[in-house]
Amino acid sequence: MIELAENRYGKSRIRLMKVSRTPKGNELREWTVQVLLIGDFDSAHYEGDNSKILPTDTMKNTVYSVARKSSAIAMEDYAKELVDFLLARNPKVTSVSVAIEGTMWKRLSIDGKPHPTSFMRGSGELQTTAVSRGRTDGFIIHSGFTNLVVMKTADSGFEGYIQDELTTLKPTSDRLFCTAVTAQWSYTVQALAFDAMRAAMREAMLKTFANHKSKSVQETLYEMGKSALERVAEVDEINITMPNKHCLLVDLSRFGQDNPNEIFVPTDEPAGHIEARVRRKL
Repeated sequence: MIELAENRYGKSRIRLMKVSRTPKGNELREWTVQVLLIGDFDSAHYEGDNSKILPTDTMKNTVYSVARKSSAIAMEDYAKELVDFLLARNPKVTSVSVAIEGTMWKRLSIDGKPHPTSFMRGSGELQTTAVSRGRTDGFIIHSGFTNLVVMKTADSGFEGYIQDELTTLKPTSDRLFCTAVTAQWSYTVQALAFDAMRAAMREAMLKTFANHKSKSVQETLYEMGKSALERVAEVDEINITMPNKHCLLVDLSRFGQDNPNEIFVPTDEPAGHIEARVRRKL
């Protein structure tokens, strides 16, 4: 006997650019949205009966329509509105999940002053959130960021590790430390100043990265997570991934030149992969 265990469906990679126009200038947000529905869709799988199926193209249009009516600034608040809208309109749906990635845009500075209507694309960093709710449940909110590429050119080393006959890496007290930080956390309260808290978590982590005298990626990761939790009391734990984007010192001795830690070749593959979950003690 074969049966359907579970299923969900939706629309992904819905691109949304929203301009909020005010007398003092405009605000720009670029979001990529995914919507997933769980519900009574068994007949579509077993019988090809689409009478309970909301077309994914309709989900795409819903993203734009809700955005037009929404006054939400934070992606978390917009996602909550979208979840509630879809639950209210579709009785066969038991839960909705919305995931959003936010692209970084920065206001242009012209003659030393922020320009009210012009922007430039920021780094490859993406702000993230995943919001879900069942009909009788509260919101589950996971937020964070991904691909925040940072580098230290001093105060980083790696020594005292295991060495055997297969070890070729040389210990160093002075190396480049480059990584692409991904962080995710959950909120214990559902109505918060999400943008301000994300900014505070991010700022605390970056400050620690810059000032910490690193003995390893692991040590710096822990200190970054610790500082973020100390900064924002509403978050109990944070998951951090920090791949080591290696920068290898180039041997210039064959050209009769020295290399006092100045010339490197960056390489992405293979990469060290370091991750951990940092939490408050229970």
